[in-house]
Amino acid sequence: MPPSTHSATSPCQSRTRSGPIPKSQSPPISPRRRAHAPPHAPWPQTSSAEKQASLSCILWTARVATDTLSRPGLAIICILAGTVGITINDVLIKALSGGYPLHQMVFLRALIALPLSLGLVLLEGGLHKLRTDRPFTHLLRCVLVIFSNMSYFAALAVLPLAEAMALFYVAPLLITLLSVPFLGEKIGPWRIGAVLIGLLGVVLMQRPWASAADLPASRLVLLLPVISACGYAINSILTRRLGARAPASVLSTYLQATFLIVALGFWAVAGDGRFAEGATNRSVIFLLRPWVWPAPEDWSLFVLLGVNSGLIGYCLSQAYRLGRAATIAPFEYLAVPMAVVAGFMVFGEVPLPIVWAGTILIIGAGLVTVWREAHNRNA
Repeated sequence: MPPSTHSATSPCQSRTRSGPIPKSQSPPISPRRRAHAPPHAPWPQTSSAEKQASLSCILWTARVATDTLSRPGLAIICILAGTVGITINDVLIKALSGGYPLHQMVFLRALIALPLSLGLVLLEGGLHKLRTDRPFTHLLRCVLVIFSNMSYFAALAVLPLAEAMALFYVAPLLITLLSVPFLGEKIGPWRIGAVLIGLLGVVLMQRPWASAADLPASRLVLLLPVISACGYAINSILTRRLGARAPASVLSTYLQATFLIVALGFWAVAGDGRFAEGATNRSVIFLLRPWVWPAPEDWSLFVLLGVNSGLIGYCLSQAYRLGRAATIAPFEYLAVPMAVVAGFMVFGEVPLPIVWAGTILIIGAGLVTVWREAHNRNA
């Protein structure tokens, strides 16, 4: 859990350091005593400064108590909201992938999400919060998220929803590995074994023994969710390092602005579709096909995609700022059964037995990792 951002010196402490109450000052009279006091009994006089100090003390105490009690609960709420949002996002991306290029969808999504993120910045303290003394670290984080997202979205155009999601969820295991060099954490034999089992699940879903004709997509497309998971894992480590100093709304705003710039760059270079000519791979076509004006019936989907994107970025960043990975990770895995249900209901997809086997290994390994992390923290 990130350290609290509240000042170590409370207004209550500041007030008591000013010295004891002078003996000449009358103590406060309770309402009950006041009712029985003689008419001429004076009310205690309190200066304006003392009233302000009392109010500051009460507000500070209430805020600290609320933060202390609610941070884990808020983290869980944020990760659940973000997980539901990810499922909705994946369904919309997959549904629209047959008619629009990926970079156009990313552009429209960011164009709608950016004002929402800026509104959240205003609610969390104002636009001055956007100033940072670590611009290159934030830029690296945004580039990693874009790389991760576009790799995963390119896979969604071809792979079944549940299979792409399950392969992506090797990310928590990669976070465990990366926490050693980047966060200085130690992992024991339990978590090392869990990582190996999770990677075995990835290998099963890659089906190295199968011929190309028996695979749902090319070898490269099958690897795209894993590549995406690598970018996500590195980004999560950076988010945990940045979280104590950058509000979630600020992280989301940086991200949406970078999405917008990168998508415009794609449009300038490949917006006419010349690089998609002659391509047969559906992921490549999805990535490089020309921009088209959205159909009237699709605008509502793009608006939903943009609003949902802004909320996802905020919720995920807030979850990792407020809670420990051991608290958050089990709830993240709910995205896999959500993807199974959504894939079946929207696209009629039913995972193959080998996909179920790999998914069980990946999720099981992830949950073992979370359990051991919680055990080690409580030891």
